[in-house]
Amino acid sequence: MKVNNQIKSLGMWLIVSSLIGIGMGALSAFFLKSLEVVTAIRVTNPWLLLGLPLIGMVTVYCYERFGGQSKRGNNLVIERANGGMEKIPLQLIPLTLFGTIATHLFGGSVGREGTAVQMGGALAEKISSVFKLGPLDKEMAIICGISGGFSSVFGTPLAGCLFALEVLCIGRLRTTALIPSVLTAFVAYGTTVLLKVSHTDYSIASIPQFTISVLGKVLICGLAFGLVSRLFSTSIRWIKARYAKWISNPVLRIGFGAIVVLMLVLAVGTTRYNGLSLPLLEDAFSGKHETWDFLNKLILTVFSLGAGFQGGEVTPLFEIGATLGASLGQVMNLSVSFVAALGFIGVFAGATNTPIACFVMGIELFGSGIAAWLLPVCIVSYLVSGHSGIYSSQQHVTHKLRRIRKYGF
Repeated sequence: MKVNNQIKSLGMWLIVSSLIGIGMGALSAFFLKSLEVVTAIRVTNPWLLLGLPLIGMVTVYCYERFGGQSKRGNNLVIERANGGMEKIPLQLIPLTLFGTIATHLFGGSVGREGTAVQMGGALAEKISSVFKLGPLDKEMAIICGISGGFSSVFGTPLAGCLFALEVLCIGRLRTTALIPSVLTAFVAYGTTVLLKVSHTDYSIASIPQFTISVLGKVLICGLAFGLVSRLFSTSIRWIKARYAKWISNPVLRIGFGAIVVLMLVLAVGTTRYNGLSLPLLEDAFSGKHETWDFLNKLILTVFSLGAGFQGGEVTPLFEIGATLGASLGQVMNLSVSFVAALGFIGVFAGATNTPIACFVMGIELFGSGIAAWLLPVCIVSYLVSGHSGIYSSQQHVTHKLRRIRKYGF
C-alpha cells in the first residue's frame, strides 16, 4: 500500500510539475520576446518616456480595481509558499505581464524576474486548485511556480530550482520540494528553448591564478557588492515609505514618482539606464562601461520600483553588480570581465539572501572555472548585506552571524 501511494504521488507530481513548467515556459517566452519588441520601439522613439506617468497611473488603477492582493507581488507568492492563507489571484498573470511590458515600453528602470515569479505563483495556485492539492502540496506547487519562472526567464534551471527553495527562508533550504522543483525548472527552460528563446552568454577573458593578494582583492570586492546590495534594498524601502507618507492615493503616488524618474533621466542626460538596459552588461564585460554606471542604474531603478512600477529587481541588480565589478577590476588591476562576473552574481546574492542559488547560477552562466572565486564573494556579500533584502516576506530562521559568533570567530 505504501509503495502504491508513493507511485501515485510521484505520478501526480510529474503531471503537476510538467504542467507548471510548460505553462511558465510558454508565458516566459511570450514575455521575453515582447520585451525585445517594446525595447526596440522605445529606443527608436525616446519621446515615449513622456508617457511614463500616465502608463504608471493606468497600471496601478488596474491593480487597485481588479487585482485584489495582486499588488503585493513577489511577497504574496513567497508568503503563500511559506504557508500563508491568502490565495494568489489568477488575474495577477495578465496584470503583472502587461504591466511590466508597458513599463519597459515607456522606460521604467525595472527587471523581469518579479514578473516571472508572480506568473509562476499564480499559475501554480490555479493548477493546484484543479488537482485539489492539500495545504503542504499546494505550497510545493507554488515553489515549483517560482522555480519555473526564474529558470525560464534567465535560462538557468539549476539556479532556478535552488532559488525557489532558498528564497523562502533566510538560512534554510526547503528540500522537501527539491524533486518537483528540479523537474519544473528543466521543463520550463526546455519549453523556452523549443520556442526559440535565446539567453545571452557572457564570456570571461581570463581568470587569475590563486594568490593571497588576489584573494584579498576578491574579498574586498565581495564586501563592496554586499554593501551596494544593502543600499539597493534599503533605498527601495525608504522611497516607498516616503511616497506612501506624502501621497496616500497609489494612483497619484506613481504619477508623482514617474515625474521624479523623468527628472532623473534629464539629470543624467542619457536614456541608457531606462528599461532593461542590457547594453550595460555588454559594456561591463568588454570594459566599455562608465565609472558611475552602477550608481546611475541603482538610483533610477530604486526610484522606479519605489514609485510602484511593475517589473523585477534582479536584472538591474545584475547590471549594477557587473558595472561596479568592472570599475573595481580596473582599480585593482584585475581582469575587468572577471570582476564584472563576480559583481553580476555578488550583488544579486546579497540583495536576495540566496548565496547558494547565486553560486550555482554563476557556474551555469560563466563556467566552473570561476567557482573557487565566486563562492567567497557570495558568502561575504550575503553576510554584510543585512537581513532585509528585496523580499520583505522572507522568513528569518536565525541571525546570519550567530553561528559564527557562537564559535568565537
